[in-house]
Amino acid sequence: MKFRVTVRTSEGAQDVQTIEAESRFAVYGEVEKTGASVVDIVEGRGFSFPKLSNIRFGSGIKTEPKITFTKNLSAMLGAGLTLSRALNVIERQATNAYFKTVIVTLENGVKAGSAFHESLMQFPAIFSRLFIAMTKAGEESGKLADTLKVVARQMETSYTLTKKIKGAMIYPSIILAAIFVIGVLMLMFVVPTLASTFRSLGSGLPFATRAIIAMSDFVVHYIIAVVAGVAVVGFGGYSFIHSKAGATTVLSVSRRLPVIGMLVRETYSARAARTLSSLLSSGVEMLTAIAITAEVVGENAFGDVLKEAEEEVKKGEPLSKAFQAHLNLYPVFVSEMIMVGEETGKVSEMLGQVAEYYENDVEARTKDLSTIIEPVLMLFIGVFVGIFALAMIAPIYSLSDKIG
Repeated sequence: MKFRVTVRTSEGAQDVQTIEAESRFAVYGEVEKTGASVVDIVEGRGFSFPKLSNIRFGSGIKTEPKITFTKNLSAMLGAGLTLSRALNVIERQATNAYFKTVIVTLENGVKAGSAFHESLMQFPAIFSRLFIAMTKAGEESGKLADTLKVVARQMETSYTLTKKIKGAMIYPSIILAAIFVIGVLMLMFVVPTLASTFRSLGSGLPFATRAIIAMSDFVVHYIIAVVAGVAVVGFGGYSFIHSKAGATTVLSVSRRLPVIGMLVRETYSARAARTLSSLLSSGVEMLTAIAITAEVVGENAFGDVLKEAEEEVKKGEPLSKAFQAHLNLYPVFVSEMIMVGEETGKVSEMLGQVAEYYENDVEARTKDLSTIIEPVLMLFIGVFVGIFALAMIAPIYSLSDKIG
């Protein structure tokens, strides 16, 4: 049978080939003979056009299935199943077609004698460096099941925290979008009717009314340009926010805002503490753990502190020193708890407590933020409606008085 195989060469480049072999296992043997490794393998008839459902953006796998995969794998290994057997069971239960292929690749790699973390390295877009490093530490210590349990907990906590923060932003986003749509519809259908009435009476109009009528005329006559402009601004804003410069700017502004600033600081503190605690408790060496945590935190001011911490630890300085030097980013509680951990030899436990404290605090602050946003939105809506009412309805009353 034929297989459509994506391989990674020894130079790091990727290539798609059609290989005829008796089984998937045989395909791995053929590819490894050339010094390459298998990235993806699909049974089929050569280079046919891919189905629309098979086209993937990013990793193509959401966080939740990966958490479930890690939890189930940990439970099965803890129950005494071999790694290849556990992967086979999970593969048969998986509903995502691409993820099934990934799990099959992992299973075949393990059967071929590769370490599990080496098989995971074939899918860097799916399994993070944090996941791979902790898996490697678990394999080396002979406690893979326990380590995977820690990985699953870390992933789930991080995912839940992010989900709650995003959830708090959904309500105001919907309200603002609704106001924008309603405003455009009023400019297109309501204002022109009132404007024609004002023009027929030939009476002078206030500046605010004339401004709204001018906006209405522009929207009605250039609706395509307006839609295109909104799309360009939206795409440009999205691209800017997701660029390094944009993300740095947004983060810099956000951490200086009241209420939101503390939420940002505590969110990054929780992420850094939870990641570093998980790595250290799994047996990952300190410098490696700090470097991976810096990657997880991101290329920003908070990540730079961790990079600085890595350099300080290399020089023999305590981990807490870098955090003490940046109390404007990481609260003093972080450095103090790390210092206590260094004195007692329980850095990972202290970091775990820091993470738990800030995760709970962020959850509470997120609820408080939702409470604060509601009256602000109501005030914004009131101002929006008030301006429109004064600009468009007040002239009607003045005209009625003149007619009367």
